[in-house]
Amino acid sequence: MPSETAKNGQLQELIGSSSAIRRVYDLIAKVARSDSTVLVLGESGTGKELVARTIHSNSNRAGKLFVPVNCGAIPTELLESELFGHEKGAFTGAVAMRIGRFELADGGTIFLDEIGEMPPILQVKLLRVLQDRAFERIGGTKTVQSDVRIIAATNKNLEDAVKDGSFREDLFYRLNVIPITLPPLRDRCEDVLALAEFFIRRHAARFDRPPLTLSSEVVGIFRAYSWPGNVRELENTLERLLVLSDGDVVVPYDLPEKMSGRKLPAVPDGVGADINPFVEGIDLNAALEEYEKRLIQHALKLYNGVKSQAAKYLNINRTTLIEKMKRLGI
Repeated sequence: MPSETAKNGQLQELIGSSSAIRRVYDLIAKVARSDSTVLVLGESGTGKELVARTIHSNSNRAGKLFVPVNCGAIPTELLESELFGHEKGAFTGAVAMRIGRFELADGGTIFLDEIGEMPPILQVKLLRVLQDRAFERIGGTKTVQSDVRIIAATNKNLEDAVKDGSFREDLFYRLNVIPITLPPLRDRCEDVLALAEFFIRRHAARFDRPPLTLSSEVVGIFRAYSWPGNVRELENTLERLLVLSDGDVVVPYDLPEKMSGRKLPAVPDGVGADINPFVEGIDLNAALEEYEKRLIQHALKLYNGVKSQAAKYLNINRTTLIEKMKRLGI
């Protein structure tokens, strides 16, 4: 049951135990039992379609189709046909009758993603579907009935869209029966590690490779990072690491520069501090060797003697590092 799943801190792939996400679990568990229209709100990448699928799969419609439609990705001239279908000969190229997504979803759930991008001319037709669960295919006169549950989603502020006239007020209130607002990942940072572990296991199995371990430094970076792309950015980051990483431990060097702040290897305190050019001049070769030695020692200490990770930090390959260690007597 959804409520029991919610108590465990997870609904299907909804991961986390923060108070922000637990409120979402509780809403989903209650909403799934009804046929009410739901409006899922949240930034891009927060998992709005996942919420819609979870509601459907925990409802009495689970045995029927879940039909997603991205209203922002389909050209306006094709969207009406995509949603409501068309009759043969309705327009040039309509060589056969086509069933639309609303008809296809009969008995199940239709998910209208990016509803804020729907053109005004189609908003009128959608309003009738919400009121009567009825419509006509393009070029047809027969009224089609569809017993469909509607879940819509947007990352826009629809109240602002109503004020500026780009979204119908009556449609907004028809959609906004039960709103569910998804928190951005930056507001549920305590869930980041649980999500990271989930995605690491999922993609490690997919790529048939051992899971990665996040170093303590990376854990700190993950917790402090604002994740502007939300859960989707976190998943993409971990998938990329699993594909590109040579080792089994993720260190700051492995992360994108915008996350780690990595530019060049940091100079450890004290390196070069004892060089005084005003005493007897500088033996440049000796000074550079000493500088190089201390950088390598610093890198090895930072990564507990793991040469492959120290080499990454220093932007050299492992073989080069070993050769330099021998030459410098490290």
